[in-house]
Amino acid sequence: MARLRKRHKEGTVTKIWRETGFVANDPWVIESDEVKAIEDQKPLLGLDDLIERAGESNDVGLGVLIKPADDVRKLEPYLDRLEIVAVAFPAFSDGRAFSHASLLRKRLGYTNELRAVGDVLIDQIPLMLRVGIDSFAVTNETALKRLSENRLPGIPHHYQPAVRDAEAGKGYSWRRQAKPAA
Repeated sequence: MARLRKRHKEGTVTKIWRETGFVANDPWVIESDEVKAIEDQKPLLGLDDLIERAGESNDVGLGVLIKPADDVRKLEPYLDRLEIVAVAFPAFSDGRAFSHASLLRKRLGYTNELRAVGDVLIDQIPLMLRVGIDSFAVTNETALKRLSENRLPGIPHHYQPAVRDAEAGKGYSWRRQAKPAA
């Protein structure tokens, strides 16, 4: 349980959540000047660091952090060596990670763990699930509380196709036929 709650220098708590619940003992660490992976932890490398490491070795089970300005297509030669791809949401208003996730799942065929990190808010989690993100590094107190209560917001209609079908099936709103007037 010790790793279930990761503390940052600001005093915030990060928990990893999947649809099955909170994850204990997650090994992945976003390294910085102050934080380094130790013992049984694994680093989430930046894109350039991953490419360099993959070019120098045959390592598998790697993890990478994709920032909004990164070209996710550069991962294509290494996808079979990746255990996890984390896509960064630095702010609520920056949705480039949605595009990264969709590109990884639909066009590049990435099937391993895809994690949202950064500003992960409860209202966005259902949309993140639709583009193929399957784990979440959550620090927001409201999101943590709602997830612990298993209370995800519902979205009744979707206007775009996605990796994951809407609950009602594969139909898209622009293809639905209006019922004739009585």
